[in-house]
Amino acid sequence: MTMTTRLAALIAPSGLLVYSVLRWLDGRDGHHGPGLAWDLGHSAFLIAFIAFATLTVAIGRTVATRIALMTTATTVLGAALFVWVIVGDLSPDFKDWASMPDVLKLIGPPAFVLGFVATLHLAGRSGVAPRSSAWLALVGFVLIIVELDLLPLAASCSWSRSVRS
Repeated sequence: MTMTTRLAALIAPSGLLVYSVLRWLDGRDGHHGPGLAWDLGHSAFLIAFIAFATLTVAIGRTVATRIALMTTATTVLGAALFVWVIVGDLSPDFKDWASMPDVLKLIGPPAFVLGFVATLHLAGRSGVAPRSSAWLALVGFVLIIVELDLLPLAASCSWSRSVRS
């Protein structure tokens, strides 16, 4: 794997972890809202999703099958929709200017999760990543769905060696 792929595999879960810590700090007063911790946390979340998309594209190119192309495209679509929402959270002007249709809000998270887990599964089957990577990613995403405060644990699931050197 390239240095970019290894870096993306490190940045993605690191961004989730930074976001989760800043989200916790931001919520100590009982609500989450605009402010320094909110902005820094969402910036880390944005970087994490760009890194997840970069990692997925690199893995998809390495696996190089039609199914990998489909799972990669699905992941990138989901990540792009997440980025759209995050940029809207960071910039109310953007949110007003480019409000996301409700159907896309519903498509983004499952597209990202299913595409990413499927891409990791294909990578595990082809020897590009450990077979456990897809399962650990799935567990991490389920933890987030169950309770957003479990984000640090979810980030640690993504920190597994998701890509072989």
